[in-house]
Amino acid sequence: MHKIFGQKESANYFDRQGAYIIPINDGRIAVAKTPKGYFLLGGGIDPDESYEACIKRECLEEIGYDVRIDKMICTAEAYANHPTIGYFHPIQTYYLGELLEKQRDALENDHQLVWLDFEYAVENMHSKMQSWAIEMAIENLK
Repeated sequence: MHKIFGQKESANYFDRQGAYIIPINDGRIAVAKTPKGYFLLGGGIDPDESYEACIKRECLEEIGYDVRIDKMICTAEAYANHPTIGYFHPIQTYYLGELLEKQRDALENDHQLVWLDFEYAVENMHSKMQSWAIEMAIENLK
């Protein structure tokens, strides 16, 4: 399943591929809490990096955990005018998976691992794309 958020304008967009994991345990989802809000674990893909390698690297940086990636569940993209980036086109791929063992302290001190109930997560994610991805993860588990 794929969904597009926003309207594409006649502008030059900065495209950014990203990959994210949705770890679910006992009806709750692991996310990163930052000063800007709640985000799925993952981030932008570096050159020549696979989606899976991106997720593993980002999870180690953000929360210090190793992860097991299961299956891809959906993709989404958005067209937005970002306050610092300008015309921004994030293209995100979402996977189900689980957190494994903590490997080290997080490198990103402003990221805190929290477990949120499904409904709270859907209603409170910073990004509508990521809220939708959580809904797709929940549907996938049914």
